[in-house]
Amino acid sequence: MKWVSLIAIVVLLMASACQNNYTPKPRGYFRIEFPEKAYQKYQSSCPYTFDYPVYAKIIPDTLPNAQPCWIDVAFPEFNGRIHLSYQPVKSKRMFNELTEDARTFAFKHTVKATAIDEGVIAYPDRDVYGIYYTISGNTASSVQFFLTDSSRHYLRGALYFNEEPRLDSIQPVLDFIKKDIDVMIKSFSWK
Repeated sequence: MKWVSLIAIVVLLMASACQNNYTPKPRGYFRIEFPEKAYQKYQSSCPYTFDYPVYAKIIPDTLPNAQPCWIDVAFPEFNGRIHLSYQPVKSKRMFNELTEDARTFAFKHTVKATAIDEGVIAYPDRDVYGIYYTISGNTASSVQFFLTDSSRHYLRGALYFNEEPRLDSIQPVLDFIKKDIDVMIKSFSWK
């Protein structure tokens, strides 16, 4: 009986001594070192040209349904890419379908988006017009846009990261690449 009482006291003492004030630590992310902004001109046989960052690579689209002049502006350091798809405009009907497709693709993200803002792009001196979609929230694509001359050319762009969409972790990189997209659009011209 003494042994049972002694064992019970030892167990109680051990259980009461194990009180731990545990506080979970917030999830941490690696520090991101951004390269210095510098740009180069993209020129090819495609009917458009623009400036893109020196830390990005131009990669032809190799998917089975890819058309000529479909390219990715890849950011290997950030595991992201801007997919650019070019279409020659052959009719007013086709132009309307392409612009409506761009709007549909952007608004497919409404399920996860907290907001979708549209901005008008207009550079009449270069005959470049379009719409810029900023998609907020944990979506697959945070930026989409299209550029056109309204009669012969149409180019659609969409930014994607090869990561699970968690805005809190990609926000610094997203802000960094958005500035590059702005430079691409502002320098864009048709040949």
